[in-house]
Amino acid sequence: MSLRDRQRADTRQRIQRQALRLFTDRGYDATTVNDVADAAGVSAMTVYRNFPTKEDLVLYDDFDQQTAATIVELPADGSLTDRIGRTVLAILDRSANDLLLARLRLMITTPALQARHLDSQFRLQEAFVGALDPTHEYAARAAASAVLGVTHTALLRWAAGSGEDNLPDLFREAFGSVFGHAL
Repeated sequence: MSLRDRQRADTRQRIQRQALRLFTDRGYDATTVNDVADAAGVSAMTVYRNFPTKEDLVLYDDFDQQTAATIVELPADGSLTDRIGRTVLAILDRSANDLLLARLRLMITTPALQARHLDSQFRLQEAFVGALDPTHEYAARAAASAVLGVTHTALLRWAAGSGEDNLPDLFREAFGSVFGHAL
């Protein structure tokens, strides 16, 4: 990663962290993009350059990119649900943190974010489908939807428990409950 890319990523992370702090402290609707820009020490234009909408300040993550990179790194054995499940598990192992917890809490409690969250789930499903063999597109779509449902259930339980539980373990438990075997 070049210096410029690292600086861009650092700026994006700083903006998102400040936005999440303000949304948590003041409320999503009571916080403006200008408030976020001021808190992050950047212009409103910089915020919009990194996050085209206010909702993106909460919903943005690189899960789609991680999905495509991770699924090709893992062995291609097992069912599609197992492959997708192992991919999600690998990503959850790396991402169970305070930032994710704050984002989840806002997504769960803010009506404006709930609808956009469904859009992000669809994009994630498309990332799985695009990373898998295109001759099995329909099966990949069905498997991705099923595993994302399991993931959502584990994430909700994790957020309800204030992030105290082990997120990968919750995912494994939910996966085993639905698919009848452990990963």
